[in-house]
Amino acid sequence: MTSATLASILYVEDDADIQTVAQIALEVVGGFSLKTCSSGAQAIAEVSAGFVPDLLLLDVMMPNMDGPTTLAELRKLSITKTTPVIFMTAKVQSSEMEFYKSLGAIGVIAKPFDPMELSIQVRGLWQEKA
Repeated sequence: MTSATLASILYVEDDADIQTVAQIALEVVGGFSLKTCSSGAQAIAEVSAGFVPDLLLLDVMMPNMDGPTTLAELRKLSITKTTPVIFMTAKVQSSEMEFYKSLGAIGVIAKPFDPMELSIQVRGLWQEKA
């Protein structure tokens, strides 16, 4: 864990429309500082360049490098080795939820998400793991 307070989030989502809605939900409604990336590779580059997030928020289904693969790569970097992670996905069957938790996720947020509730969900999962 990088800090006791949740302030900065690294958000990885390949869909530009979902990115925009989540950005408004998390920055404007939630008051978080957000670094948005369109791919796992971009997320790894941002962290490698020195961005230190308090939380990783990862889409599961993305081309080239999916969320679980992105997480595995981010875990290899000292900055994000222990950073809490939340996955966002439409695949929320219990077996899938168990898989995400086995990867170390503190929670899973189902898509489509309610923009007015997203920051509350993120903050709630953050507080549960504390």
